[in-house]
Amino acid sequence: MKGSQLTVYVANQSHRIRHMTVVEWILDEAKQAGVQGATVIDATEGIGAHGRYHAARFFELADQPVAVTVVADDSRADVLLDRLRHGGVPLFYTRCPIEYELLGAEGDGPHES
Repeated sequence: MKGSQLTVYVANQSHRIRHMTVVEWILDEAKQAGVQGATVIDATEGIGAHGRYHAARFFELADQPVAVTVVADDSRADVLLDRLRHGGVPLFYTRCPIEYELLGAEGDGPHES
């Protein structure tokens, strides 16, 4: 299948929208857009879109950089991006065209018994 991989970068986890963290909100918006899976990756440090240094600290994880990656067909990716654009939260994202497939599904070769 062909589609897009979207990676949304979150620099400030402490920001809340609709009583959710930004990451929870992105995952909820992805679900509402029909995206069936997402991966959240916590980073130890990074530099944000405005050149500000962000890092996870022992007592303060609110400034820990996070990346949320989703893979979807282009129409669902477009719906998700539209939802995120209108959410009122400044976000940076990347979008790459990809091919994807579910491996190991029933009927897709030998399975352990």
